[in-house]
Amino acid sequence: QLQLVESGGDLVEPGGTLTLSCVVSGFSDSIDNLAIAWFRQAPGKEREGVSCIVRRYNRTIYTDSVKGRFTISRDASKMTAYLKMNNLKSEDTALYYCAADSSLQFKIPTSLQPTCDITPPYAYKHWGQGTQVTVSS
Repeated sequence: QLQLVESGGDLVEPGGTLTLSCVVSGFSDSIDNLAIAWFRQAPGKEREGVSCIVRRYNRTIYTDSVKGRFTISRDASKMTAYLKMNNLKSEDTALYYCAADSSLQFKIPTSLQPTCDITPPYAYKHWGQGTQVTVSS
């Protein structure tokens, strides 16, 4: 059974940097064949898609509010995906989750090419427990 474990969350001042990690276990293939995504949920707010990657098809997606500040990546040899977060803002405070599914789970509607997705209904099969990021002075 595929499992995901996040780490790296912390209390950081505005403008600071954090890198979150998501370790994948129980998966016999390369994580390059997975669509891996990061989501976040702040208290009293709905879950929000942040970024996703499907390395096999060279696709990365970011929500507008993090473009230019966050970078998603993965290291297949370590079975780990990362979310590097620069210039953090108070509105980035949330519980951050990683999620994963087959790289064939999501398709671009017009071309049917494989992709990843960070829009509702967030139909990823596997989810981690989350890591807390708090941005405050």
